[in-house]
Amino acid sequence: MQARDIAPHEILLPVRAAFIIFTFIAALLINLLPWSGWWLVIKPDFVALVVLYWCIQQPRKVGFTSAWLLGLVMDVAEGSLFGQHALAYSVLAFGGIVLHRRVLMFTMRDQVLHVLVLLLLNDLMVLAVRMLAGAAFPGFSYFIGSLAAAALWPALTLLFKLPQRPAPDPDRV
Repeated sequence: MQARDIAPHEILLPVRAAFIIFTFIAALLINLLPWSGWWLVIKPDFVALVVLYWCIQQPRKVGFTSAWLLGLVMDVAEGSLFGQHALAYSVLAFGGIVLHRRVLMFTMRDQVLHVLVLLLLNDLMVLAVRMLAGAAFPGFSYFIGSLAAAALWPALTLLFKLPQRPAPDPDRV
């Protein structure tokens, strides 16, 4: 099912700010789970994925401020160089906001490709800041998380649109 394959007669309800905040908190908590083993290699950046989703779906409600603040929270939570996630999430938000109309008009497969490029750019930004601070290159397996996050895009789209769908009309059977 494609994100734009909602029936033409179906109009989604407005998203509530509380739901957006809930998704951000859930993404932060999932990012902070103790990943180990091969899960650590494929771990997507859930906060980046959720920031990108809301910047594409609701660019007037979620933007640079949300991305910057969530990035600072991730920097503190991971104990990484202060500002690296904030910078990367802000650039990600910019890409999502600028491309939101374009992404939404594509099929789900094409949306995943756009999201993959934006998430890879996010990872490149974080990696560039780390390497400028003196860290070694972690290898190309570092980018597997972006592939996993892009693969989650269709499921995330369906899940986040559930609260926006109106209740079925009992008279229209």
